[in-house]
Amino acid sequence: MESFAYGSLAHIRVLLLPVGNIRRSTFERWAQDIRSIETVRLGDISTDVKDERSRFLPNHQLASGYLHLSYPSHPPPDAHLPLSLFRMSDFPLAVVGIASCSPHDSLGTILAQFQMALHEVFPASFMFPLASNCFVFEESDSTTNINLGDNFPGLVVIPRVMGHKKTYVLVQLGATAQTLENPLGNEYLNASLFPTLPPSSELPRSLDDEPRRDSLPLLPSHNSNPDLNSQARAKTPLGLRRTSNMGPGLLPSRHASLPPSPAPMKKRPTTIGAASSHGRFFKVLGDFFLLAGRVEEAAIWYNEAIVLFKSSQDLAWHASALEGLATLPVVEAWSSTHGINGSAGDKDPWAEITDKLNQAAGLYQRASSASEPEASLSLLAYLYCSSVLRHSTLLYSVWSSKGWGPLAFTAMLQPGPSPFLPATLSHDASSTSSSSPRNTYAALERLTSITGITRAQIACTISQAHGPWLAHLDARERIRILQYIAAMFGALGHIRKEAYVLREVLACLMELVVSGREETGNGTARVLSAGLRNRNNALNVTTAQGTVGVRENERTDGNESILRIVKHVCRVHGIDLEAVKLLQSNASARESCSSQNADDTDDIEDLQALREPFGWPELQLDIIREAISIAEALPDYNAVAQFALSALKLLHPVMTALDQRSMYDNAKKALSTATRRGDSTAVDYWSGQPITSIVVLPLPLVRMPVEKPLSLLSQGSTAASIITGARDPFLYNPRKLLQGQTKTVLVQNEPFDMVITLRNPYVFDLELQSLQLSTSGVSFVSKAMPVVVPANSFHPVTITGRATEAGTLTIRGCIVQAPGGVSREFVLPLATEEEEERKSTRRSAIECEVGRSKHSGLDSRAWQRSSKRASAQVATTQSKKVVRFIECNVVPEQPLLRIRRTSLTHGAVMLYNGEMSTIRITLENVSTLPVDLIRLTFDDSTIAPAQQALAEGDMSVFDTYETEYDLVHRPVFTWDSEREPQVIGPGQKRVITVNCFGKVGCTNGAIHVSYSHVKRAQESQQEPRQVFHTRQLSYPVLVTVYHMLECHAMDILSYSGATTTLPPGTDDGEDISPDAKARKALLHVGDIADWCIFSIEVRNTYGLPFEVTFEREQEGAEPATLTTVVPPGSTSRIVLPIKKILLTEEHVSRPIPMLSDRQYVVSSSKLTAEQERSQRELFWYREELFKVVHGHWRESGGTRAGDLSLRQQRMTLPMLQALRVESARIRMSLIRYDDAGNETPVAVDPAKTKFLPLPNEFVYLKITITNLSPSDLVLVLNLDLQPVEHVVFQGELVDVAVGRLAKGETHELETPLAFIACGRFDFSAEVWAVGRSQEPPALIGHGKMRIDVSGDS
Repeated sequence: MESFAYGSLAHIRVLLLPVGNIRRSTFERWAQDIRSIETVRLGDISTDVKDERSRFLPNHQLASGYLHLSYPSHPPPDAHLPLSLFRMSDFPLAVVGIASCSPHDSLGTILAQFQMALHEVFPASFMFPLASNCFVFEESDSTTNINLGDNFPGLVVIPRVMGHKKTYVLVQLGATAQTLENPLGNEYLNASLFPTLPPSSELPRSLDDEPRRDSLPLLPSHNSNPDLNSQARAKTPLGLRRTSNMGPGLLPSRHASLPPSPAPMKKRPTTIGAASSHGRFFKVLGDFFLLAGRVEEAAIWYNEAIVLFKSSQDLAWHASALEGLATLPVVEAWSSTHGINGSAGDKDPWAEITDKLNQAAGLYQRASSASEPEASLSLLAYLYCSSVLRHSTLLYSVWSSKGWGPLAFTAMLQPGPSPFLPATLSHDASSTSSSSPRNTYAALERLTSITGITRAQIACTISQAHGPWLAHLDARERIRILQYIAAMFGALGHIRKEAYVLREVLACLMELVVSGREETGNGTARVLSAGLRNRNNALNVTTAQGTVGVRENERTDGNESILRIVKHVCRVHGIDLEAVKLLQSNASARESCSSQNADDTDDIEDLQALREPFGWPELQLDIIREAISIAEALPDYNAVAQFALSALKLLHPVMTALDQRSMYDNAKKALSTATRRGDSTAVDYWSGQPITSIVVLPLPLVRMPVEKPLSLLSQGSTAASIITGARDPFLYNPRKLLQGQTKTVLVQNEPFDMVITLRNPYVFDLELQSLQLSTSGVSFVSKAMPVVVPANSFHPVTITGRATEAGTLTIRGCIVQAPGGVSREFVLPLATEEEEERKSTRRSAIECEVGRSKHSGLDSRAWQRSSKRASAQVATTQSKKVVRFIECNVVPEQPLLRIRRTSLTHGAVMLYNGEMSTIRITLENVSTLPVDLIRLTFDDSTIAPAQQALAEGDMSVFDTYETEYDLVHRPVFTWDSEREPQVIGPGQKRVITVNCFGKVGCTNGAIHVSYSHVKRAQESQQEPRQVFHTRQLSYPVLVTVYHMLECHAMDILSYSGATTTLPPGTDDGEDISPDAKARKALLHVGDIADWCIFSIEVRNTYGLPFEVTFEREQEGAEPATLTTVVPPGSTSRIVLPIKKILLTEEHVSRPIPMLSDRQYVVSSSKLTAEQERSQRELFWYREELFKVVHGHWRESGGTRAGDLSLRQQRMTLPMLQALRVESARIRMSLIRYDDAGNETPVAVDPAKTKFLPLPNEFVYLKITITNLSPSDLVLVLNLDLQPVEHVVFQGELVDVAVGRLAKGETHELETPLAFIACGRFDFSAEVWAVGRSQEPPALIGHGKMRIDVSGDS
């Protein structure tokens, strides 16, 4: 609609009509040229007419003043026809047709088309236009017959080559203005409140009966005939009748009481020619002179009319005359351009104008028509509102133009298409657009300080036009007035008031939309409801149940403008109805979220979490319901979906469950309807960030590839090192920990699973039409899947996909599509420490700013506060951080094996302790790649406790060695890799054999088969591979081990005849068992000084007898075997002679080794050097003993056999002394000398273990000392005789110096002695090696002798 101008009373309206088949672009081009003519100088108007028609023409060519032209977009409504004489400036006084002419067009046809168009626009009852003309513009240079003559009056051809088109048009408009001189009878002016002229044929002759002037133009034949029989206008003001739909009425008072009944009116005569006041005629003359640009004459006639109106109480005409009189100063000031800025003296220049306008508005409020009260209500309401708008426009123009001056005059007379954007305000600001910035509070207040006109004063004035009287206006005028009020409120910065009035504008517009649907002749409308529920049922159409309405003419022109107003109203109330964007359905996921990044997502989430409330939720929900109802009534199904989904996104925390479901259902139905109608527009994903986490599930163990360096193969490493990888020499390696947290390993062309956790904050089940992964890097294949997320829950979804290439696969997030919407990508950065710290910093900054600053008015809206956040401004200046996502390392294709069968039943094996069994496993290659590397590793239940004990480090060195020995040398499972096949082709099978050893304490175990395809074909351009990947198969085994034989009480003794021979008196002739004979034969050795006796007890705790065999395999001695049967529940002792062992000093001084490759650990023992040396000596001699003696067992009468371990036995120092070869050997004997001096040995017992001397006889103790060590020794001898009090000896028994003996040298000593009592005597000798002075002597040899002295000879 055209804007309201303050000087509209001085405007000559010219209506431009397209004629014929003129193109729209051509019409707009020529119409733009004509509209550029806004004023016509009075001196430019021809004055050739000398009759009475020249009354309103300028008196001379030098006349000052202008004709002001305006070009309405459409003619006035028919309801305004009664105002044709009251306010002629509201009607088009001239019509200009615009036609284009080609060489083949007929001018007569064009003129006929123009006349037809003119009669279609203006009905027969209209007295307008007063002048009409048709401009024909030639399209080409080839001329048509332009010599019109008198054949085509009202038709003007403008050639293409004509240069001054505007001047020619100006002359034609000046000629049109000559027809404005049209005198009317005074009696017709006073016939009613808003009189009209009858047709010229029905006009009565003048009362003076003079012939009618031939110079006067004939009146149009289509003028209306007034009702001359109606009641005459009363001399006193009449009250305005109120109706129930009008409200309080036009009067300022708003009480519901009705005014008193009007006083009885005097009837005026109905005959034409009666004496009447000339006030109305003078007012009409003033209007004509004002339109003609003759200000002085107009002022005279207005003043004369006002004088008469005051006496006749013609309130409406009085008010109209005051409005015209208030327009004259502005027109005159604009023409003279002598306006001054500021005020003249103590009074503002516009003060008198304001008083006149206030008086006119008051008169309009009190005016009424006694003859036509109902018909005049709408016209009086229209005139009153126009007067208020004129007053507010005056104030606003002066205020926005910084005072009374040329800018203000131009704004009031020629406002242009944007009357609320004058030159003094920022052109970057918009008073009506919701997206453009508005003028600041300081800029608006600055205008107030300059002009003295406050915004509140202007707002109070414009508010007077808003009232219940608007209900009496027709829809077009109501919309025009309301939208002008709203626009002025917006320009003043009163945005909430603007939104309030715009809601009423929308209500009026929707009434027009509904009424416009009545397109059929019977008044019924067939409407396509599409299943959408209209809350207000604004259509009021009753249709039969089950029928489908069809709109015969569905037009969408103007829908976008209505929806733009709806969105603006909602934004004022803090609701962004464009929070969910409308996109094309063919837009890709990347395009639909091109502006979406990780930082924006974090900011949105943080702001929503810390969102401060704005506005009343109840009011916001009501406004949203209105917006949806408007979109449904248009109908615009995409807008319905957008509004409903935006409301859900922003206001679901304050919505009830019913509202949420209703919004969601409306959106779904609207989207489905739009899709059925073939609309390509769709909504963006609306539910915010739906993804809370993405987890890539690790591959199953049988499919998990393990990366190994290729150098392990070239170094010929063992199976354990290839499978478990190179050992890390450090107990703590942080780099190794970081390597385990980088990338997930996937396999090319093999599926893997990801778990995506979705969040639904609504009370209804959220339906997702499509959910798929968003990846980058290597190509990835997955299938989109529909998902329904339960209400108010976190819902995990598993998606399966596969990578078709080897390389790095980056998982950015997910692509989500709701029903009827487009796909959108939501990225989810990796939750690294840097990312979490960055989020925490941003969240802390936002929390610190929330509530710190108070925002007034509309600045409290969420998007306004966020734009002013200091953290947001700082974030824009900071450098962009690199966002990391989940990265997966896709390795080349790998072979796949499976266990076809095994030799075990139910995966269980039962063994005796020390028994060895075999397990056969059949492997099958089910892939298309061959397997050329197979390695086996094992695990059992005894490994973990042992490793835990080793890791704790609380055991002694000896126990640590035994634990490690048990792990390394006595494993439960073993495999001979050299005898097993290493290559398995595609589809082939291979059998591998695993040995299983029975170990007490083992309950279960596992066999791990690692395999790979190492020898791959590689392109020459690629870099050589540095790694390869293995896979592993695991086969669990349930192990049961029976503990049946126990070894204990191990001992090593020196050779003694008392314990190793048969009882005395037993000879070989007696009957003895074969075992005893074999044992006696085994115990017979050469020199008993070189041998010792090994003994151990074996106990059978099982229910079956077992044959136990011990073997001796020793260098320098023949192998010996001793076998015995141990019955159930009994214990047998095994005795086996062993040749003494001598280890070098270098050997025994070595530390106890560690069999594992663990890092060096400081010993926690606090032993002295001597104790540590003794411990090492015990350890190494024990190890040497176990190399000599081996135990085996066999089931009696069966085939099952195994080893018997001695590792649990300990060695003591006495056992060490018996096992170790002495450094110095001592031999003791008793001899006697006869008289001749010959040596004679003393008798011994048959067992040769005791000497049998006689009492009181002198004998000699002969001691022979031999150095068996590899070095020279200085020796000292100590003797001990027990009981010594019954022995007589000569010399010293302690510290007997032997001297230095070389290697292998022998030294003899003799000591005479005599036994003076009978009984048993024990002699012992010890040889000590004497070192340096600071070193203590060391015992290196000892000897014993037993003597039995009796009286028998």
